Amino acid sequence: MKLKLPERRRFVRIEVPIEITVFRGEHEEKLTAKNISPMGFMLRIGRELEENTLLSFRLKVGSDVPPVGIKGKVIWQNRVSLEDGSPFEAGIDICDINDADKNGFLRCICDLLYGSEYKERT
Repeated sequence: MKLKLPERRRFVRIEVPIEITVFRGEHEEKLTAKNISPMGFMLRIGRELEENTLLSFRLKVGSDVPPVGIKGKVIWQNRVSLEDGSPFEAGIDICDINDADKNGFLRCICDLLYGSEYKERT
């Protein structure tokens, strides 16, 4: 019999690919988030990131919404496999969202949770 451990996550993760641009100084890299929640996201990256590093991101949350500017902190990372050169998965905690982008970000999360658009209950 398999025991189910209690869920430690505070927010549900939405398993959806989201285009992300990571900025580190002058370096810019386009990646894809594997999942997202109101508090963070997980991405796959080709190199190791230092934990607690603060990075700037731009998330493309929808075709009708400009990309969202976010500052996030690397809170964990794991190598995908034991093979040399394998990518890393990293958990990013959202620390700050530009005030102008908050509504677009929250609308995107709600659209993902409730379907592509709001449907009135009948």
